[in-house]
Amino acid sequence: MRFIFLVLSVTLFFSCTSEMRQPFTTVTITEILSDSLSVRAISPQDANSVWFAANRGVVGLIDGKIPKIATVKYEDVVLNFRAIAKTEKAVFVLSIENPAVLYKMDVANNEAQNMTEVYVENGEGVFYDAINFWNENEGIAMGDPINGCLSIIITRDAGITWNKLSCDIVPPIIEGEAAFAASNSNISIVGNHAWIATGGKRARVFHSSDKGKTWEVFNTPMVQGNVMTGIYSIDFFNEKTGVIFGGDWERKEFNEGNKAITNDGGQTWQLISNGRGPGYRSSVKFVPNTNGEALVAVGSPGISYSNNAGKDWVELSNEGFYAIEFVSDSIAFASGSNKISRLVFK
Repeated sequence: MRFIFLVLSVTLFFSCTSEMRQPFTTVTITEILSDSLSVRAISPQDANSVWFAANRGVVGLIDGKIPKIATVKYEDVVLNFRAIAKTEKAVFVLSIENPAVLYKMDVANNEAQNMTEVYVENGEGVFYDAINFWNENEGIAMGDPINGCLSIIITRDAGITWNKLSCDIVPPIIEGEAAFAASNSNISIVGNHAWIATGGKRARVFHSSDKGKTWEVFNTPMVQGNVMTGIYSIDFFNEKTGVIFGGDWERKEFNEGNKAITNDGGQTWQLISNGRGPGYRSSVKFVPNTNGEALVAVGSPGISYSNNAGKDWVELSNEGFYAIEFVSDSIAFASGSNKISRLVFK
């Protein structure tokens, strides 16, 4: 019996290892939208369709290669959208500057049924960067600081109403600290946790373990101190392991202090491949089903890939994008200047 058990164990081991995903070596890029738009916010519906929000008030769905597009105005003001989030029954799009307007689109059968303003904010300094959801009922959006703290709004009723957190709850920002509306990836959510990344004069990570009720903030070793330096994107694999990426937008080739990883939920961060690998990137994601080992980062300089948690990188393409969102462990959508593309990694 002992011999039979040993043979079975060895068989199972080799069976599992043979099914492990091999590292990516190529990416096939298929453009599905070409238009004179800046598209920094995408949310996949499935492997063949993706919602997006862009400048000039344009929002819509690319269904296969068929665009379903609407142009949105608020009181004759053309809005610029850089944030989008999707739940099972709705899509939310959030404009950036004053006035910041958040719309809820009821969705059924890949069609927008109704569009409603659910939050409007006017005032000097209003500028929203990203939106995300914990679940079907609870969501969060964040923006640049007003009155000494980050602007954070939260819904608990499936996006029907949103309330702004008091600066008594959110840790104070440092003068010159803000965020970048570069790819709708300033917020990462796992379970009840949320992490928010900042940049500028300081590059830090704000963390809530209870869906936004309480907050703490952690320092990072990322490049900081100038207006365009810091964290541009954050993604967590689980409650402990996360990655931040960014750099210096004005020196895109500079690859020191522009990528870091945490294994303690964001309390401490360690630089990865410092002085090696890609420079500035605006969006980073863990590749699904790779146990937190594989990463893809995109930016205007191209598409970068790591198979060992950021220790080493390869450049899969020099085609530039602003944002990337995975649908599976080999399919993603990416958006950029004048385009949205479907990416297949092999």
